[in-house]
Amino acid sequence: MRLKNSWYPALIFCHHGLMRPPAAKPHRWIAHVDLDAFFASCEQRDHPEYRGRPVIVGAMPGNRGVVAACSYEAREYGIHSAMPIDQVARCCPDAVYLRPDMKKYQRASREVFSILADFTPVVEKASIDEAYLDLSGLEKISGPPDTIGREIRQRIQAATGLTVSVGIGPNRLIAKLGSEAGKPDGLTVIPPADVLTFLAPMPVANLRGLGRQTQKRFDQLNIHTVAELRATPMAILKEHLGQSAAESFHRQAHGQASDNIVTDRQRKSISKETTFGTDVHDHDRLHDVLRELATEVARTARRETLTGTVVTLKIRYHGFDTYTRQKTLPAPTDDERILLTTAWSLLNNSNLPDRPVRLIGVGMSGWAVPDAAQADLFEPPEQQAHDKKILDAIDTVNAKFGKPLLGIGLSRPQK
Repeated sequence: MRLKNSWYPALIFCHHGLMRPPAAKPHRWIAHVDLDAFFASCEQRDHPEYRGRPVIVGAMPGNRGVVAACSYEAREYGIHSAMPIDQVARCCPDAVYLRPDMKKYQRASREVFSILADFTPVVEKASIDEAYLDLSGLEKISGPPDTIGREIRQRIQAATGLTVSVGIGPNRLIAKLGSEAGKPDGLTVIPPADVLTFLAPMPVANLRGLGRQTQKRFDQLNIHTVAELRATPMAILKEHLGQSAAESFHRQAHGQASDNIVTDRQRKSISKETTFGTDVHDHDRLHDVLRELATEVARTARRETLTGTVVTLKIRYHGFDTYTRQKTLPAPTDDERILLTTAWSLLNNSNLPDRPVRLIGVGMSGWAVPDAAQADLFEPPEQQAHDKKILDAIDTVNAKFGKPLLGIGLSRPQK
């Protein structure tokens, strides 16, 4: 039979006959699992006498430094991560103050990630205490998302004595906002049909990438909630935020974000820093510390078989004035001598304030594979091979004894 002047939306014609349209692609279920006040919770778990009390993990009162983590009891005093410890001590002198025990936290983290791997092989480690999971298609095996979320929380608490908050939604943004909304020890599941309703009353400050300057602009525009942001014409957002930021916040306000989970995420950078007990102005002392930091960064890079092209110097002065300077290298490296020379040059040739230094740090990023032809411009192949053997030998000895017993001699610059 010949069909003429007719439209059948439910059918697709091809030269083989009639075909039904392809089924709609099932939506994704992405979970964000976040350990609650992780460092502080580990300490309260292991020390019952700390439970119910404000616990601060980080620098000790009377010293320089900041809060690494704090319990929910401490947060009731307005304390938060990265807060200067002297300020914390003034507002909560009776808190429990502890130095971080990273080995303990790493053990707990490994146990948690081992449990998560039992639910799905698609697990992305976002940090020591949070992960993204792809739960798509697991309904027939493990049940609906809320069932999986409850089981994740129960198994982690039973195995480690720690609580987690879980957010589950159609993408990373909604999952992350869901876990934040349920803290502590909560489970929030946001189906695709509920995304706009979930976001509408939320403060715009909860969105990703919103800093102080952007918050000021939103305040000037009288935009306080996601619903108000969503109702603002794009032309106005571009005028006040710029095109890139306007488009980013517009997408977030409509619940649009990536649902991609990367199981073998490579770290973006390696960095080490130190805070001085008293501000330092002596250049010999600064050079000595930069040498130690550059050595640590280089050893970590070699251990992870990474070579970087970007060196970053971080400097903080009294009053928390912080500056960063970067330089791109002509060839990738994992050599502390190059890191130190570059960082020292950045310190002395970047128009930085000539003031006593509170904190100094070195970082490396821009990972790339070394190009032999390019490297030959700086050292002959024989010298490169010799240097690599020395570095490998030093790393082997240090790894065996678990501490940096050996290092390359890096002299101070001539005055």
